[in-house]
Amino acid sequence: MTRGPLAAAAGVGAALFLPLLLGVVALGGASAQGVGGGGPSVEDSALLARASALDIPPRYLNLYVAAAGRYGIDWTILAAIGRVECDHGRDPDPSCLHNGSVNSAGAGGPMQFLASTWAVYGVDVDGGGSPDRWDPADAIYGAARYLCASGAPGDYRAAIFAYNKATWYVEMVLHWAARYRAIAGEAGRSTAATPPSTVATPVTYEGEAPPRIPIAGETAELAPSNGHVALIPTGVPPVVQAMIIAGNELEDLPYGTAGHPDPRGAPNEDCSSTVNYVLYRSGVRAIAEIVRDNPLAQDYVHWGAPGPGRWVTIYATDAPTPHVFIVIAGLRLDTSHNGTDVGPNRNEDGPRWRLLDHIPTWAHWSVRHPPGL
Repeated sequence: MTRGPLAAAAGVGAALFLPLLLGVVALGGASAQGVGGGGPSVEDSALLARASALDIPPRYLNLYVAAAGRYGIDWTILAAIGRVECDHGRDPDPSCLHNGSVNSAGAGGPMQFLASTWAVYGVDVDGGGSPDRWDPADAIYGAARYLCASGAPGDYRAAIFAYNKATWYVEMVLHWAARYRAIAGEAGRSTAATPPSTVATPVTYEGEAPPRIPIAGETAELAPSNGHVALIPTGVPPVVQAMIIAGNELEDLPYGTAGHPDPRGAPNEDCSSTVNYVLYRSGVRAIAEIVRDNPLAQDYVHWGAPGPGRWVTIYATDAPTPHVFIVIAGLRLDTSHNGTDVGPNRNEDGPRWRLLDHIPTWAHWSVRHPPGL
């Protein structure tokens, strides 16, 4: 199962979830323009030194800043799109990494361009041939060029929406841009332009949607037609919406330990790798930290802030057996189901949305939450 922004949630219909998870959609087509020269460079060594804190590979950070400078846009917006699309080239999905590979919508490369759009906005950075959408430099410069043509820096929302016509996508990109801006600000870096407010706006969907999408309020619900899909409430922050999307991305996987130490692209997930993946995909924990520390269920007994969160709560125990699960906007994402689920997934193993009118009582739980959530 392919996951991340490239994956479609099963069973609800491609028309609903492809625009949410596939990357670039509904763009356009003709000839490319190169920039030539000896390649980009970052003059701000203080910012480059923050690559680890930003959780952006130095090469990609270098390219984001240089491409943004070339087209006069905010590098954090460009970097945020790179994060949402292919995790700065680290997403194991073949369409992100392998020349010629595309996802089911036809998008490919680290910035997930369609061939028709790439024909118009692709950039040959080194000037030595034709633009290559799987080449990080060409792809990042092409994305900067497309954003500029779509309204940036004057209207970042419009430019991001042109990149992917889903309000959820716009909010997720703005969330990551604000995160990068805050970290870079510690190094005294100012951005090329100030993006608009990152206050969440209602999630919208393209295509034919099941009933009650989007749903109002702060409580997630299962789609009536598919227990593997949680509907996203409009009254929660973008990071919480991203957690729900991440949970949806895991729903078809069986139980297993392949998600350790890296939960990305694993063929199965256990309880702790499920939580790791959700926290990683929403930006709460850096993937470098997760791979380094390989958090297990018992590690979440003391992780985060004490007590339940407003939108997100993590329940962990080390006895009688280690286990962890997460409740996001009122829905429990859990690999344990025997006697602890009364919903449509009650007979399925692996990470699933679980329904029960109380928290399972088979253990004494440590109750904590991600700070701020």
